[in-house]
Amino acid sequence: MDKGKSRSLIALAGFGLVTAGAAWYGARHSRKANLYSWYRNLHKPSFTPPDEVFPVVWTTLYALIAWSGWRVWSAAPSKERKTALRLWISGLAANAQWSKLFFGQRRPTLALADVLALEGTILSYIVAARKVDTAAANAFIPYAAWVAFATVLNAEIARRNPEHRLAADPA
Repeated sequence: MDKGKSRSLIALAGFGLVTAGAAWYGARHSRKANLYSWYRNLHKPSFTPPDEVFPVVWTTLYALIAWSGWRVWSAAPSKERKTALRLWISGLAANAQWSKLFFGQRRPTLALADVLALEGTILSYIVAARKVDTAAANAFIPYAAWVAFATVLNAEIARRNPEHRLAADPA
């Protein structure tokens, strides 16, 4: 294996690890919430997916997120590449923060503000990444669609559960 290919595979693993770190951070807060059965007791809309759907969807999305970031990173250095990579990391941070706000702190309204910002970051990343690598940009389309759905779901949960809109962290 040549040095360039080896470096690229190491970078792909790095993007995978960073993405997995964000996923782990979010999952930490999701599990904690389930211990208190807070989420199960919320008034949720009929279009809420079953719990079993979330790990399948998120595993796929996280793989696409890592692959997309790696593709952009692998492109020739440019102002557009730098912009896309900044948006990629900002989006990953907002993604991890949402789980903390929604599940960890049980603040659906604050989580809604975060997920709205996340969706804007994802869409901005798609636009920026398209200037660098079309496949990388296209890999974010399912992510954008899922987060748009999650935004509607989050908004509906906040609306149906006004007693939790300004709830403080239970810890």
